[in-house]
Amino acid sequence: MVSNLPVVLLVLCALSLTQAQLRLFNLRASKLPSDLLGTTDGYVKVFCGKTSLGKTAVRKDTVNPWWEEEFNYFHALENDEMKLEVYDNDLLFDDLLGVCQRQLQPGTHQHECFLKKGGTLHYSYTLG
Repeated sequence: MVSNLPVVLLVLCALSLTQAQLRLFNLRASKLPSDLLGTTDGYVKVFCGKTSLGKTAVRKDTVNPWWEEEFNYFHALENDEMKLEVYDNDLLFDDLLGVCQRQLQPGTHQHECFLKKGGTLHYSYTLG
């Protein structure tokens, strides 16, 4: 009798490496810190693994910004690392307020991330 176990294992391995669409949405922040130049002008840079997915628009003069942008990436894998960097846009150089990192899991998820320099980033993503 021939066993089908090797074929089943091969199929399961292939399924676990299948690429999926990542959709990042509902980006907003609360209680971002102000600096000497005034109220925060916040924006977010988005990465999946080593790939840059872009950045949001700058929301001027608000400690509670929200961003309309959605980011889509069609080559995401389960357990890939998604990284969100939150910045305050300034004249000479932009201040990094904090970094949020998460391993991607299938399904739709909502998360909060507390930023190193103060404030919270809120976001949702779907992988599937």
